[in-house]
Amino acid sequence: MIDSHCHIHASEFYVDDREAVYARAVDADVKMLLIGTSEKDSREAVEFSKTHADTWAVIGIHPHVADKGWADITRILQELHKEVVGIGEIGLDYFYNNSPRAMQITALEAQLQLARDYSLPVSFHVREAFDDFWPILANFPEIKGVLHSFTDSLQTLEVALSKGMYIGVNGISTFAKDKQVMWDQIPLENMLLETDAPFLTPVPLRGKVNEPAFVRNVAEYHANRRTVELEHLARVTSANASKLFTI
Repeated sequence: MIDSHCHIHASEFYVDDREAVYARAVDADVKMLLIGTSEKDSREAVEFSKTHADTWAVIGIHPHVADKGWADITRILQELHKEVVGIGEIGLDYFYNNSPRAMQITALEAQLQLARDYSLPVSFHVREAFDDFWPILANFPEIKGVLHSFTDSLQTLEVALSKGMYIGVNGISTFAKDKQVMWDQIPLENMLLETDAPFLTPVPLRGKVNEPAFVRNVAEYHANRRTVELEHLARVTSANASKLFTI
């Protein structure tokens, strides 16, 4: 099974227990995409992936820190592009507005250009900003990607599917009941499973720090809702992740 979005490489979140968390994921037969959110974090993702089997680095600047710049992302790609399988998580977040909206847009466009230059897929973080996001994405029609931690409307889902996007589903889908109808409408061939560890721990493990091994709980929840075999859902979503990120 593939956890398509986690942060276990990040020293900000995992210090003494990082290796134990990784070992539990391996024991659970979970492979991991390590998603960068800053220049430092992106370098940590690359370094971790070099020394840990079944992990791959995705690098980028989160919209929350877009005002800090992204020059090192360019340098990492110039130096280590063969170690990187995607750009992310990048996008727009108008819920928190931790960076000015104009700077978020500039950072998104610059990193989409990097994705184009290096023919890499993208992990997107978009929150309450789709009105600005879709026109920007339209300027990069060749870009393939996933809408990470998707919690928007059924209407937005339909637009995303029409553009060939993958949809990232994580632990929030096991406890945010107001969006269940929307999540149920995601075709399996467009679904990626993720944890966003250490965040968004799924039911029934709420209260614990999230980790990639818990992606199985997300898979079980949606297999039960769809009345499909867990193995089938895991196989299809893992194949989707492998196809998108070429891993």
